[in-house]
Amino acid sequence: MTPRKKLKGLVAATITPMTPDGQHVVFCCVETVNGTTGEGLSLSMQERKQLAEEWMCQGKDKLDHVIIHVGALNLPESQELARHAAAIGAGGIAVIAPFFFKPTNKDELVAFLQKVASEAPEVPFYYYHIPPLTGVKIRVEELLDGIKAQIPTFQGVKFSDTDLLDLAQCINKNETGEFEFLYGVDEQLLGALALGANGAVGSTYNYLGRKTNLMLQAFAKPDFALAQQYQFLTGEFLNFVIKLGFGVAQTKAVMTSVSGIPMGPPRLPLVDASSEFIAKAKAKLDSLVWPDGD
Repeated sequence: MTPRKKLKGLVAATITPMTPDGQHVVFCCVETVNGTTGEGLSLSMQERKQLAEEWMCQGKDKLDHVIIHVGALNLPESQELARHAAAIGAGGIAVIAPFFFKPTNKDELVAFLQKVASEAPEVPFYYYHIPPLTGVKIRVEELLDGIKAQIPTFQGVKFSDTDLLDLAQCINKNETGEFEFLYGVDEQLLGALALGANGAVGSTYNYLGRKTNLMLQAFAKPDFALAQQYQFLTGEFLNFVIKLGFGVAQTKAVMTSVSGIPMGPPRLPLVDASSEFIAKAKAKLDSLVWPDGD
């Protein structure tokens, strides 16, 4: 692989806008494509390829990285998406564990990941660890042992789990800093940063990215008290909307409200956020008093 900048800081998990009849619309934000927030597993293979191509086109000379999620429920589709991502020049590929017929141990999971990664032998490879959705709870600490020998392109993990002990053990093992660990639970990012996470991938960074960057700046100074204020306010908002019911559909509604750009409905079986949710979420977001005065 050619030398590349390491991933750090914030990476937005991009949204896939839809027309009212459920057709996808290309819209560019920043940096990860066809993941959970982007409803990647609800899109057809052709739609996923089209979105990836448009992101690569629009991101040229603007983004340091475009990471394309190529995970699928079956190996041939995931391999095909990996080959496509490599062909269009993706800065990296990411893969979740298949979650209908699940790997039950490290060896089974690594075997699947290796077969996908080998289809894009020059592209940095990331494992997308999200056990709350996949049900695959194989610890990442265990997965890392010997991973580079089996997957030479292995670059790191998007760690979307609340098990900070597992994350801490991963970072402790990463003494040389060859791997990147990007945290995916937005309301706990500060804790992950304290453990040594390189940065974060998350859906809230589509509309709270500036605030979270200010938190990262405060953490780096270090001004932990200020960083806490930003994290607590993000947590206050997310705690509020989670109690109302918060998922991809609601994220799209919040993004529409904040940006003024229609994100459209989610694709079935997900359904639109209610007007009550939208009103309450907007009121809550508007009520937050941030340390920078906005």
